[in-house]
Amino acid sequence: MRPGILVEKFPSSDLRLGTQLVVHPGQTAIFVKGGAICDEFESGTYSLSTDNIPILNKLINIPFGGDSPFQAEVWFVNKLAVLDSKWGTATPLQIEDPKYEVIVPIRAYGQYGFRIAEPRKIIETLVGNRSTFSSENLGVYFRGKILSQLTNIISDKLVRDGISILNINSHLSDISLYSLERLTAYFSNFGLFLQVFDIISISVNEKDPSFIRLKEAKDLAARLKITGRDVYQMERSFDVLEGAANNDGMAGGLMGAGLGIGAGIAAGGQMSSIASQMNTNPSSMMIPPPLSNANVQYYIAINGTQQGPYNINAIISAIQSGSITKDQLAWKAGMANWAQIGSFVEFSSFFNVPPPIPMP
Repeated sequence: MRPGILVEKFPSSDLRLGTQLVVHPGQTAIFVKGGAICDEFESGTYSLSTDNIPILNKLINIPFGGDSPFQAEVWFVNKLAVLDSKWGTATPLQIEDPKYEVIVPIRAYGQYGFRIAEPRKIIETLVGNRSTFSSENLGVYFRGKILSQLTNIISDKLVRDGISILNINSHLSDISLYSLERLTAYFSNFGLFLQVFDIISISVNEKDPSFIRLKEAKDLAARLKITGRDVYQMERSFDVLEGAANNDGMAGGLMGAGLGIGAGIAAGGQMSSIASQMNTNPSSMMIPPPLSNANVQYYIAINGTQQGPYNINAIISAIQSGSITKDQLAWKAGMANWAQIGSFVEFSSFFNVPPPIPMP
């Protein structure tokens, strides 16, 4: 048989008793009559007779003795392993990252190896009436099937083992073995034994927006793990408050500053609404600090970690919401050491707010 050919039909259907049949190692010869498979021969040399093709003899009633002619098709099936069949994704597979729940398009390629385990079945299911059937013909068919299955196979494996797409290439061996197990049953339906299935590479376009979101989600998770969720939320509150206080687009003096502070508090999720305090308890409104302090930068010690810098408006807002207590350590330019923030002249009045008037 020619290289790459899996199944090939003998060119003549006119046979005679006594004809010598040679089946090479790794091959099987199959006799077909009227579309029905009759007899098959494994490797070896045979002289055709009514004794070694009994099923065919029953169908066509071959006369005994002599060199009587008869009609039958002979197919040679190559059972040697084919190990270099390639596959690859023409379009990206849409895979959801099980850790960060972001769908990312990936591309993959690899190769697989197989051999024909049941010659009769492959003729009945794939070859049909073709005179030849090659590994290329088989590859065209199975490539589409492999790709249609891989999305589910890879997704299931990532979920089962908690593997992020960001780390997927370090798990290619395990994913390949899992894919082999899942695809073996499908190949066996066609008389094929899937020997190996390798995913050589899985690639992601690093400029794809979904991949960028995935990396951002990982960075955020790492930051939360290191600093703790409470510290992270407080940092976000400070950032929003400072941005709002420095927003030149907010006009209207005190009203603009109040709106900026309110927006920061809503985003932080931990600070109560200062605007609400001003409306319900006007006596709690504090006199703004002198303008000379507007550009001073402050640093706060939170859980033993230095945070900042923050401007004076952000610090005042945090004090009024209770996020900063008078005993917390703080520092600003010009100080030799850290000190309790309650000792700062510009903030001391904010820690001495009189209690509300008792209800009548």
